[in-house]
Amino acid sequence: MTRSMKTSEITREWHLIDATDKTFGRLITEVATLLRGKHKPIYTPNVDCGDFVVIINATKVKFSGVKLQDKEYFTHSGYFGSTKSKTLEEMLNKTPEKLYYLAVRGMLPKTKLGRAMIKKLKVYQGSEYPHTAQISKSK
Repeated sequence: MTRSMKTSEITREWHLIDATDKTFGRLITEVATLLRGKHKPIYTPNVDCGDFVVIINATKVKFSGVKLQDKEYFTHSGYFGSTKSKTLEEMLNKTPEKLYYLAVRGMLPKTKLGRAMIKKLKVYQGSEYPHTAQISKSK
């Protein structure tokens, strides 16, 4: 008989991912799978059973083709004429955390559950991160 997991029965792990020389899209799909918990045999779609993910060296990721110059991200405040755009290269240099959050958010559910899952993603530009106690404890 198939059991449905409850929130109190879930144990969360911490995963450390080094983004150096990894392809961005493949890295993001791996992160989204870990955040949702689809890698676990106890996966339940209506329960947040995913793990915490820490990404380090976020600016050293690879992109194929000419995406760095051609791909654009748009923001709009709601007022007329307030559309602003940034290229992928600008986003990667200035705010790589936001770039990763936007990419992962698109692969998660668009509900309260997805908003809870994205909070378990931690992105850092360099190799320094403050979660050493959690990650060393789980290994």
